Amino acid sequence: MINITDAAVAQIKEMLSQQETPNMFLRLGVQPGGCSGFSYGMGFDDEESDADVFMEVGGLKVVVEKDSLKYLNGLEIDYEASGMSGGFSIHNPNAVATCGCGSSFRTRDDAGQPAPEQC
Repeated sequence: MINITDAAVAQIKEMLSQQETPNMFLRLGVQPGGCSGFSYGMGFDDEESDADVFMEVGGLKVVVEKDSLKYLNGLEIDYEASGMSGGFSIHNPNAVATCGCGSSFRTRDDAGQPAPEQC
């Protein structure tokens, strides 16, 4: 299960409303790399595959590649506005170590493929 706070849902819906391609959805994933071993992927997509798991979170269509789901189960995405800007934050209960930039992690069972120059 992936959790997205109300603030993050509102921000993502706002961003989706600005997309020119209809039927876009939020895609979450994990790739090898980053300074801790795995890097998060978060973006909009409109193409689906048999390797995807579909869910609805807060009225958003969220798609996760099956291979990434084991790393993202229990993930929480939040959004905090700060003055003229804001940003998303990710809390992953599966991560036992993260990098200083917050976009890379490793799990107890899998260290991934660290690449320090990516952080």
